[in-house]
Amino acid sequence: MDMDVEMKEDLGRSWSLLSWVASCVMVFGGMVPYIPQYLEIQRTSNTEGFSTRVCLVLLIANILRIFFWIGKQFELTLLMQSVVMIATMLAMLQLCCNVQGTNRVATKQHHFTDLDLRYFWSWSRFEDYLLFCFVFMVFCAFVTFLFLDSTLFVESLGSLALLFEAMLGLPQLLQNVQNRSTRGMSVKMVLLWMAGDIFKTTYFIMNESPVQFWVCGLVQILVDVAILLQVLYYDPETRGKL
Repeated sequence: MDMDVEMKEDLGRSWSLLSWVASCVMVFGGMVPYIPQYLEIQRTSNTEGFSTRVCLVLLIANILRIFFWIGKQFELTLLMQSVVMIATMLAMLQLCCNVQGTNRVATKQHHFTDLDLRYFWSWSRFEDYLLFCFVFMVFCAFVTFLFLDSTLFVESLGSLALLFEAMLGLPQLLQNVQNRSTRGMSVKMVLLWMAGDIFKTTYFIMNESPVQFWVCGLVQILVDVAILLQVLYYDPETRGKL
């Protein structure tokens, strides 16, 4: 009897440790795929292969998810993940702005306050991207607290957040089509995207997270596969490495 109790306690401790490790992976794992791309941009001083609209999609998705959490408290792990991802995307944008500023030939600069849709998300300074995030967060805060008591609004907010996150790879997919090349894009980043998406989708299903989360994960996996197929189609050299 005592052995059974001790075994159950050991299993309980092991499960708790495994759950803690999985939570840490969920919080910080999302930033890992961007490390190879960050280093690639630093090494080449070229941002053409990376779509900064990936940052736009993830910033919107994670800001919306934070306000979704306010209306419907799900796992704290996923809230912390959003904070880490926002910081990661801002770091990527800062690097891209610095590199583009160094390589810029034209003297004409574009800013968020110009309110020119032709240059939306193609601004010259990192501060413009910060200002956009601030304005978007203030707007989300106002609307959320206005309709916080509405279950329909809260669920719709969650669905919208996950819809944006599901489109994470879409800007990169479209940029590859436009360039007819995947040169400058880190294949390691996409492979890590896929590994992370498979892990987090499994995590969502096992932890019975809201259905929006695991549907989003499945869509992201499909987009990851499409980008890897682009690598095989556009880049014979990378195809050989794979």
